[in-house]
Amino acid sequence: MIAFVAEHFKKRFLVLHDYGMGGLWWWIHARSEWEIAQTFAEVEVVTDPDALTRFPDGELAEVDIDAATMPAGLDGLREQRRAQRDRPGFGALAGREAVFLRRPWDEADETEPQIYYEHLGPDGRRLRQVEMYADGTAVRTGPEDWSFNPPNDLYDPDLAQWETGAQDFEEVWRRARDGGEHG
Repeated sequence: MIAFVAEHFKKRFLVLHDYGMGGLWWWIHARSEWEIAQTFAEVEVVTDPDALTRFPDGELAEVDIDAATMPAGLDGLREQRRAQRDRPGFGALAGREAVFLRRPWDEADETEPQIYYEHLGPDGRRLRQVEMYADGTAVRTGPEDWSFNPPNDLYDPDLAQWETGAQDFEEVWRRARDGGEHG
């Protein structure tokens, strides 16, 4: 009887794994958006009415959140979340109206940004960004400057280490020049 009651309270959610140049979509039957965020890394529940009507019945995989096996793509995101869940910093940035990050770019050379300052919204998408170069140049950009803006997973414990304060971000933002090419 308890299993029936739990199943009865599940709703159907449209879920997207946006990887920048495309995305993977599923209908997931779960008890809440929070449960989906706790179960799968790097996904978002899509509530836009136009998106909800975009996929007719039968076009996307229908997935029960409690199923033992998941479709390709979603299976790895579930394993990724399992590995993250007990680590320090898990979910530390989730549920906030604004998140500010200062992230180093490890593969940068002298012509590429060394540090990215990012202002993220509650969905993990960048709202503003400053690229800091080795020569001290700082360039600010916004959504109109980016081809892609997939959401950052605010539950990711690795993301919490890069958090900075709003005041630090705003200071860098004020000093930066408007977009365009570095140099």
